[in-house]
Amino acid sequence: MPSSRRGRRATTIAVVGAAAATISALLGVPSASAQSQFPGPDEIVTSSNVKHVANIPATAPLKGTGSTGTDLAFTGDYAIAGNYLGFTIYDIKDPRAPKITSQVLCPGSQNDVSVSGNLLFLSTDSRRSDDSCSSVAQADGTKAYWEGMKIFDISDKRNPRYIRSVETACGSHTHTLVPDKRGKDVYIYVSSYSPAVNISKCQPPHDIITIIKVPLRNPAAAEVVATPNLFPDGGNPGKGSSSNIENPYVVATSGCHDITVFPSKNLAAGACMGDGVLLNIADPEKPRVINRVQDDEHFAFWHSATFNNDGTKVIFTDELGGGGGATCTAKIGPTRGANGIYDITGRGDQRALEFRSFYKINRYQTPTENCVAHNGSLLPVPGRDIMVQAWYSGGVQLVDYTNSQQPKEIGFFERGPAANSAESGGVWSAYYYNGFIYTSDLGKGFDVLEINDPATDLAKSYRWTELNVQTQSTYGR
Repeated sequence: MPSSRRGRRATTIAVVGAAAATISALLGVPSASAQSQFPGPDEIVTSSNVKHVANIPATAPLKGTGSTGTDLAFTGDYAIAGNYLGFTIYDIKDPRAPKITSQVLCPGSQNDVSVSGNLLFLSTDSRRSDDSCSSVAQADGTKAYWEGMKIFDISDKRNPRYIRSVETACGSHTHTLVPDKRGKDVYIYVSSYSPAVNISKCQPPHDIITIIKVPLRNPAAAEVVATPNLFPDGGNPGKGSSSNIENPYVVATSGCHDITVFPSKNLAAGACMGDGVLLNIADPEKPRVINRVQDDEHFAFWHSATFNNDGTKVIFTDELGGGGGATCTAKIGPTRGANGIYDITGRGDQRALEFRSFYKINRYQTPTENCVAHNGSLLPVPGRDIMVQAWYSGGVQLVDYTNSQQPKEIGFFERGPAANSAESGGVWSAYYYNGFIYTSDLGKGFDVLEINDPATDLAKSYRWTELNVQTQSTYGR
């Protein structure tokens, strides 16, 4: 078993206290001290209130060529991490000493994961020769291929069992679970994009999401029940996700990258290429767009969304450069490749998104480091809106956006550039779960962080039994 104590914190940088640093953080502009503190290869730096407590590096068979760490889901004392080669179930009963319980080799990007009871859902967003875990890539879109959702039974965490696949048009880049109010079924909102005339089952236009219904007592009966078109007028193409961040290309609109739902409030927020949308999901098979916002001046690629606990705000992320660009530089500035913070105003179908501010990490990265806003989650702190978030090579950021117009940094974790180029890429997901922050790194594996701060300490008393970050629930005030 790999050591869970590899790569403990090498040095500490205090980021809270000095007035200049605080002002810089509020403005989203790096302070002079932050700009000069570039960590060395594999060096770990943190704010004084964040501690790196454990790491499990990428481990065979999910290691080597094709390995890329992706998203996370949680159930009980387990964390489940996706990887382009499959998924890993970690035992986190002792967060300071996590252990690998099992690994499943099942190639197919992105392999985003979510859980519902004893079911695990896995997104496949690449054309494969068939729906098995022994499939091979099928690059030619004119030949027979498969992509979509896979369903596993994980009642035995040491021996996950593949039970069903559901094919979806254009695959499944990401997916979101929507539990029905009776507790008998779960819906999966599948987001996919990049249609092309030379891909037989992914033809443009593609302004839909695919909805799968899964009977919890009979998951083998899962099937597609709806493919609603969210953009009958064609939507907004946006600027695309080209790595040419100075001149992003314009692409045809093609669906959503990610959707986050708030079932108790009948709301969803979609990050849909060139649009940020608010949806009414009172009928989960018939989601309706009730408001759309666009910002082609600042946003290149609407990537993901996070509600606050009251359902009165949404943070949208912009994946400028497609996750491969070095966007955390002075040249790019604080309002591109950033978070856009929106308040939700009005009631019912008159609810609307109103822009309040941008937020970007206040530490410049080197021109060789990919860095942009990515996946994060809320900390369950009563009365506050605090988010932990991954920024690829920019590391992990903790932000208080209780005041929508003045978001501020609370703490951070960051690694320097990977000494081994095969382990480069940075942090894909950073989620808070039962007192600790868990991260999935593209190349470095699975990390555990701890924050000790008066602003966040109340979160430690909250306990989830299951967490899918794109399915938000109220944790109480």
